[in-house]
Amino acid sequence: MGEKSFQVAVVGATGAVGNLMVKVLEERNFPVKGLKLLASARSVGKTLPFRGADIPVEELKEDSFQGVEIALFSAGGSVSKKFAPIAAAAGCVVIDNSSAFRMDPAVPLVVPEVNPDALVAGPGIIANPNCSTIQMVVALKPLYDAVGIRRIVVTTFQAVSGTGKRAIEELRGQVEALVQGKEIPRQIYPYQIAFNCFPHIGAFLDNGYTEEEMKMVNETRKIFNDPSIGVCATTVRIPVYYGHSEAVNIETRTPLSVEKARELLAHAPGVRLVDDPSQLAYPMPLDAVGKDETLVGRIRLDPSVENGLAMWVVADNIRKGAASNAVQIAEALMARNLL
Repeated sequence: MGEKSFQVAVVGATGAVGNLMVKVLEERNFPVKGLKLLASARSVGKTLPFRGADIPVEELKEDSFQGVEIALFSAGGSVSKKFAPIAAAAGCVVIDNSSAFRMDPAVPLVVPEVNPDALVAGPGIIANPNCSTIQMVVALKPLYDAVGIRRIVVTTFQAVSGTGKRAIEELRGQVEALVQGKEIPRQIYPYQIAFNCFPHIGAFLDNGYTEEEMKMVNETRKIFNDPSIGVCATTVRIPVYYGHSEAVNIETRTPLSVEKARELLAHAPGVRLVDDPSQLAYPMPLDAVGKDETLVGRIRLDPSVENGLAMWVVADNIRKGAASNAVQIAEALMARNLL
């Protein structure tokens, strides 16, 4: 990646995604000159390992960004709304994992394999899309470029890690309680999640959809820069720790054979084709954990509609769906000499 290296800050470093951002920076050998870990006051005193050293966590304050060139944010929307503009004003490129700025027309919403041309030079805020949107658009990009997409119907099957560390603990605790015949602990979700699923991610809106479902609609259109795409989403929480799965049904603008779709996906950046039903080969969440690729399989024609195609898409929601995509945005900025 050349000689240049950068002063990097991770905001929300002690959370599940922030923690992983630090690991991904090391794994991908991003050129970090110095690393600053920022979190709330209650995390001060903790350390995180990075390249053989233990880096102390500092309290996030308004003057935390002096000298920082890249700030990766994963501390929630309210923290981002307050501190991302402060960081940008201090000369930082902010890559924000919250939903705070995604639909702001002035803020690029970027998946590097899909729309790197949306990136611009200089300090400012770049938004990381929703986890379920990211993996879907990575899978659909080569098909969109080849034949266009008129309509998408997607049902997601989302892991509890998307809610955070406490949701992972809740699922684990509920499974143990059920096995032992004890009362089911429940704090994070409105219903028992162990051995259950519910079509409810984010608050319900006046149109009957949830926030998560409308994020997929609006973000997909923005990333493809195509407001004409019809999108209908149903988002479902399932009792899996890591890895979101999606049943994706598309209506293309011109015909596309299964064979051609497989060929396009086999050569697409960030995609791994896992599609051999005769060998029971299809994507599963367990296969995606710890990986940065989006797994695609079960590709088949939908005979109920003209130019219909169905597929199954799986990715690690806190890696490609969050931490890795953020670091890849920073890599894309470097590759384009925008940093």
